[in-house]
Amino acid sequence: MTDALKRLSDEGVAIWLDDLSRTRITSGNLAELIDQSHVVGVTTNPSIFQKAISQGHGYDQQLTDLATRKVTVDEAIRMITTADVRDAADILRPVFDATGGQDGRVSIEVDPRLAHHTAPTVAEAKQLAWLVDRPNTLIKIPATKAGLPAITEVIGKGISVNVTLIFSLERYREVMDAYLAGLEKAKAAGLDLSKIHSVASFFVSRVDTEIDKRLDAIGGDAAKAAKGKSALANARLAYEAYEEVFAGDRWAALDKVRANKQRPLWASTGVKDPALKDTLYVDELVAPNTVNTMPEATLDAVADHGEITGNTVGGSYDRARADLDAIKELGVAYDDVVQLLEDEGVEKFEAAWIDLLNSTEAELKRLAPSEG
Repeated sequence: MTDALKRLSDEGVAIWLDDLSRTRITSGNLAELIDQSHVVGVTTNPSIFQKAISQGHGYDQQLTDLATRKVTVDEAIRMITTADVRDAADILRPVFDATGGQDGRVSIEVDPRLAHHTAPTVAEAKQLAWLVDRPNTLIKIPATKAGLPAITEVIGKGISVNVTLIFSLERYREVMDAYLAGLEKAKAAGLDLSKIHSVASFFVSRVDTEIDKRLDAIGGDAAKAAKGKSALANARLAYEAYEEVFAGDRWAALDKVRANKQRPLWASTGVKDPALKDTLYVDELVAPNTVNTMPEATLDAVADHGEITGNTVGGSYDRARADLDAIKELGVAYDDVVQLLEDEGVEKFEAAWIDLLNSTEAELKRLAPSEG
């Protein structure tokens, strides 16, 4: 074991765990990761909950109670997932208090079937914030076109948001704009901006997966040389955009009233290609005031052999631009890639949600008490 996780934390990268389950909560594992592995936050998504609820018997008692009450499957899922998020938030509360609300956060996502509908997303975000009822919750809203005005509206109501499924640099700038607009609405409403927090989840590994697949189809030495570079380049240029936006006049006006910067969060940091180092998307995305949310396998890999050598993002922007230019010259259409990834991201979460509905419905039937 090295002190790589401590060094990462010392460099200003908040380490969040991209996973949650009832067993992880009740076994003390989450508390242990906070205590020993510098974990200061948790992210969840429909896939994570689908996996958690479909494995083992950690949810049997609650499912039995819900079946006895004859609740709908949608209500059952919300009762189960918000209970986990509430309990995780309580475990992380000391971190939240110690960091002035910046970390110690747990994220829960709006129903992904609402991703292309603004008003229902806002309504669901308000309902989730009320259900969990913890100040250290982040409501996850996807960065779709319909999600952008929802982000502004929800932030404007004083609810902290994790913006998810960001793939493109253009969309990321729109997300930051939506956040600033939300803060301006909250300010106009007389809310305390120091209590409102947000992260922008910029997805990493899926960019390499899609672009490298296209480079393989193109073939040749130049295409081979370009592999494994696009995701880092994309993320680094996102950080450049973050630095630019939060150094501008619009931000300065909000900063004066104690608003919080929307931190970039590196998501999808588990490496998919075995040819790439398994800590690549951690070692090479070290920058101040960022979050890296990792699946446990990546967290363990960084702890074991991560190479944290200081800021690996600052000063990399020209190289990053050159790397993205190289794939365009080879015939890979960046705009097509990032739109496909956004569409697929929403579809994958929708599919996971439907799987969750189906498996939960089956469990409710299995555990329902016999009549009479």
